[in-house]
Amino acid sequence: MSEFEKILCSFCGRNKQDTNILIAGNAAHICDACIEQAHDIVKEDAISKKTLSEDFKLLKPKAIKNHLDDYIIGQNDVKKVISVAVYNHYKRLLQPDIGKDDVDIEKSNIIMVGRTGTGKTLIARTIAKLLKVPFCIADATVLTEAGYVGEDVESILTRLLQAADYDVQKAKKGIVFIDEIDKVARKSDNPSITRDVSGEGVQQAMLKLLEGTIVNVPPQGGRKHPDQKMIEVDTKDILFISGGAFDGIEQYISKRMNSRSIGFRSEKESVIDNQDLLKYVSPQDLKSFGLIPELIGRMPVVSYLNPLDKMALKQILTEPKNALIKQYQKLFDIEGITLTFDKKAIDIIVEQAMELQLGARGLRSICEAIMLDAMFEFPSDDSKKKLCVTQSYVKDQISKFSFTKLKAA
Repeated sequence: MSEFEKILCSFCGRNKQDTNILIAGNAAHICDACIEQAHDIVKEDAISKKTLSEDFKLLKPKAIKNHLDDYIIGQNDVKKVISVAVYNHYKRLLQPDIGKDDVDIEKSNIIMVGRTGTGKTLIARTIAKLLKVPFCIADATVLTEAGYVGEDVESILTRLLQAADYDVQKAKKGIVFIDEIDKVARKSDNPSITRDVSGEGVQQAMLKLLEGTIVNVPPQGGRKHPDQKMIEVDTKDILFISGGAFDGIEQYISKRMNSRSIGFRSEKESVIDNQDLLKYVSPQDLKSFGLIPELIGRMPVVSYLNPLDKMALKQILTEPKNALIKQYQKLFDIEGITLTFDKKAIDIIVEQAMELQLGARGLRSICEAIMLDAMFEFPSDDSKKKLCVTQSYVKDQISKFSFTKLKAA
């Protein structure tokens, strides 16, 4: 047997003559193939343990709020609450030695209460875009208890995985916005022979998801592909933000605060703003509305959004970076057309939106109706290079479109 055949790689057992290079160590050898494989293993392990700080820059609460101010008009209280909650959540994830001193910081999921069109979804989307983390919106109305027709709670994480391009490590640090959370409220306190599979049953299924657990997520979603391989996702570092209109919760707030007392008015009652009772919302009111205490406990940060008045709607039209008027001006500018809006025209749009009672969404519906004819005709007519939307123009366009079907019930 030759001298080369006696020297073997201590890892794979190859002879020296079968390798490109064989490095000698202390009573051991390693070949180039094993070195390359070992390097890949170390690299893969480093990626799996990659901290958020390597590709993530966390802004201070004031900086987060300032960014939100560029896109969301008003709602200063909820923007402050969201900024602090998000900052504390990701600050917690950036600490490598968390729990070393026996102090385990728990995450603070958020629940937002506000009428439709006040900016709940926009706030969550803007936060995720700012932080550059995976973000998804889940609709709670389609969720049902496991085993019933509808979507399982785990389908929420399927959307987050898709937003993260199926990178589990990125998805674990993402934000999930659960919309219409009020629609899964307990239907009644009275026992029934039928199961509340889309109400309290969904709330029970969401508990572990919100608190933090390892969930087997179907990558294709639902039960359409029963043989698909599940993906394990740990939810302890996922921030859940939920929002809902909670239509009718004012009666529970009013009852709790005794704002409908008969007889002499108390000093406490005299300072209550009966026109905007949502500002006094508390976890107790959410429980009365139909959310179970266990779910409320897992979403400890409760905030509210103010209803939009005329001034706020006017600002939404003109001031933010994504203001509706700026969007239409950009669309027309691409065609080489200059678009301007008269102040009185804006006032009419705002007044019409107040009648619809749909918040910022009402503004979009009205603007689409007003601009429809212009967006249809101008791109085909090279002679038209300027459009001024005046008071009379707005009135004429509104008269062609029936908004009564859009008015809130």
